[in-house]
Amino acid sequence: MNPTNIGLCALLALLPSIATTAGAAEAASMPNIVYILADDLGYGDVGCYNPATKIPTPNLDHLATSGIRFTDAHAPASVCTPTRYAILTGRYCWRSRLKHGVLAPWGETLIEKDRLTVPSLLKKHGYATACIGKWHLGWQWATKDGRPPRSGPDRLSNVDFSQPIAAGPTTRGFDYYFGTDVPNYPPYCFIENNHTLGIPSLPNRPEFNNRGPMLPGWQWVDIMPELTRRAVKYIDDAAKASPRRPFFLYFPLTAPHYPVVPAAEFKGKSLAGDYGDFVAQVDWTVGQVLEAIRRAGIADNTLVIFTSDNGPEITGEVNPGVYDRIRQYGHYSMGELRGAKRDTWEGGHRVPMLARWPGKIKPGSLSTETMCHIDLMATVSAILDTELPDNAGEDSCNILPVLLGQPYDHPVREATVHHSCNGYFAIRKGSWVLIDHATGDDNREPEWFKRERGYTIHHQPGELFDLRQDLPERRNLYAEHPETVRELKELLEKYKREGRSSPGKPQKCVTADMGGKIDTTSWSNRNTVSGE
Repeated sequence: MNPTNIGLCALLALLPSIATTAGAAEAASMPNIVYILADDLGYGDVGCYNPATKIPTPNLDHLATSGIRFTDAHAPASVCTPTRYAILTGRYCWRSRLKHGVLAPWGETLIEKDRLTVPSLLKKHGYATACIGKWHLGWQWATKDGRPPRSGPDRLSNVDFSQPIAAGPTTRGFDYYFGTDVPNYPPYCFIENNHTLGIPSLPNRPEFNNRGPMLPGWQWVDIMPELTRRAVKYIDDAAKASPRRPFFLYFPLTAPHYPVVPAAEFKGKSLAGDYGDFVAQVDWTVGQVLEAIRRAGIADNTLVIFTSDNGPEITGEVNPGVYDRIRQYGHYSMGELRGAKRDTWEGGHRVPMLARWPGKIKPGSLSTETMCHIDLMATVSAILDTELPDNAGEDSCNILPVLLGQPYDHPVREATVHHSCNGYFAIRKGSWVLIDHATGDDNREPEWFKRERGYTIHHQPGELFDLRQDLPERRNLYAEHPETVRELKELLEKYKREGRSSPGKPQKCVTADMGGKIDTTSWSNRNTVSGE
């Protein structure tokens, strides 16, 4: 073999290692991403959104001043499960089999097996991925008798906890999972990857509305401290890993969702009762994460996003609920907005959203652009400088220019669809929002609150508000602007029909459990419960 051929063969032999090194170098230049999702935190709970809040939130307020604060950010739904599905897939959850409500206890996995998720996209580009916290997107539980999981008369179940749990987070793009499915759902224990930590063998105490097997010694008050400890440890370990990979930490908290159980050191920290103290604990958790990032020396290359999955809880299960808190403590968790969790009004889905990325996001920035949690997928794709396939992120829009303060010549989102617990739709375009169901159909406001805010209910087929002029949604303009109503209705139907709302080829909405194409005239489903 002549010297030229020998050199060529040597070069060819080196190509795989060169490619690997180049890929590793590319990955190493990518930012870490930490996405913190509070549970049932209201727009008016955080100091930087509500100067009159009764709750101290110094860490969140600092996050706002060191990064960007969004005043028009929205969860894609006003309850938990559909928001989580949308965050991780970039697709509205009402396109899945779940048409209203949330997954019930022991519910089956909601994210489709072959669907691209934010963590699976990041893994393809060299990221380590972890989910620590509340999952509430379903599992496939092994059972002792081969029948679906259930709770029997003894308040236990037929689940075989000695067997691996299938189709959980580690099958949907995450390398690692630690957390609890839902704090008030069985099984009452921690889950790590695909096993429960211990065998839940006792019936839980009857304090909460979903009974089932509990680990001996289980205490709800221990959940948030342990999740915080695990998240901090994950950041520490990821920063020390060799070779170091960028990481994505999805950190969905269990607070301030009920059971409202602030740790002893937070009791009395607020002027809004146990709920306010629990929000103060959420703020402390955020501070611990930010400190871990600083201590690890990775702050300058870490994008941190904080937000909430929907508006504040209305029911007395949180002792007291959002309206009773107003009367008891003078604290408005929804701020100046109308509505709360489960509603199509702004208070059901407009939530705090803060982001920090030193050197990229200008400190103290403020954005009034309409954002939606569903935009994470397209934004991550832009950070990675890659194109999404047409069957992924169908409703996700790239908000990276907004984060970075770059110019853009049109709204990031053409329109945004909101979805209530009962399966009702609203659609927002510009300053207009159309609530596409009859007034009063979904109204849980107490009469005293309606009088205080000056709300009047006149039965009409829907509600139309101009949020630029009327953010508290007091004046229904449905009858006065039929052309706007018609335009928004047509756009909503187009989004349903085409299977997407972001640019790209139309997609069919097909689900196995419904046996084919979704009927867009009827968004009903029985695999849900009305609350969480």
